[in-house]
Amino acid sequence: MSNDSNGKRLAHTVFFTLNDACDEACERLVAACKKHLTDHPGTLFFAAGRRAAEYVRPVNDQTFDVSLHLVFEDRAAHDAYQVAPRHDEFIAENKENWKQVRVFDALLND
Repeated sequence: MSNDSNGKRLAHTVFFTLNDACDEACERLVAACKKHLTDHPGTLFFAAGRRAAEYVRPVNDQTFDVSLHLVFEDRAAHDAYQVAPRHDEFIAENKENWKQVRVFDALLND
């Protein structure tokens, strides 16, 4: 895999399926995302929230509870985020309730 992203922005999207997906647990994970995963150097966009359960169509994936969306200015910013202490704290504090974590990274065209 090439390390050259040609200066493109990188979208990092994570879908969490929880062992305990009660309202309180989902809200705790969203709050933890806001606490630990905001304001990292090179972050252009941050959002976290619960699955919009009212959208039930054949194309809607219903197999997650909380999603995280970050856009970084480039691959270097993403790579620094991955090893940042606050990112590690987020994982350590929340991983016990994760049944499945799916990560989707994409280089964005203008």
